[in-house]
Amino acid sequence: TVGPNAVLGFSREGYPKLSLNVRDVASFGCFPGFWKLVFRNGKHAAHELWGSLWKPSYLAECRKYCPEIELSDLLPYGAGIRAQVVTRTGDAVHDFLFIRTDRMLHVCNAPSPAATSAIPIGKMVAEKCVNEA
Repeated sequence: TVGPNAVLGFSREGYPKLSLNVRDVASFGCFPGFWKLVFRNGKHAAHELWGSLWKPSYLAECRKYCPEIELSDLLPYGAGIRAQVVTRTGDAVHDFLFIRTDRMLHVCNAPSPAATSAIPIGKMVAEKCVNEA
């Protein structure tokens, strides 16, 4: 698709294109849910990755919406990074995921990085702590 899209990063702090951290890759590569997610979405993921690496492929996608666009119109731009929780069954968690321990409430997934600092979400987390205590 033509943005916003997501591709697998090969480094947790991999802002530069083609960043690779072997420990990070080994970490998610050893998780069985990752492989279930890959097998379920591999074709789409490969297409997105190819479009992010090869401009003519991305240009073809852009031309579906704007036929006049040219390769020279596409400028490089830095990537953003967002963690994605994946369950053992290979499902991506697209909503909030809370895990409660005896004295803490952990926000393990938030739908957007900006959501973690939103005041209404802070209120919801506080209410969850009070109501479930």
